[in-house]
Amino acid sequence: MAVKIRLKRMGAKKRPFYRIVVADSRYPRDGRFIEEIGYYNPIENPTVVKVDKQLAKKWLNNGATPTDTVRDILSKEGILKELHEEKNTKKSN
Repeated sequence: MAVKIRLKRMGAKKRPFYRIVVADSRYPRDGRFIEEIGYYNPIENPTVVKVDKQLAKKWLNNGATPTDTVRDILSKEGILKELHEEKNTKKSN
């Protein structure tokens, strides 16, 4: 099962709102998902992003691959950097 961390589009027409979800890659974009780990609202100024860091790290450690957009969001939130540092400290010990 290929697990991806991706955006699920919500909101009205011309007013997108996205949930960041973990889903099997075979499911439709707005279909079934495993777990919701945050949200992203590009309409607000400044853009509003909330991600549960612990859940994101858990899924990334378990092999979930983020889409390009979600990877950018996670890197701006500093989650990918924290994950990288944690892996390096485990290797050095």
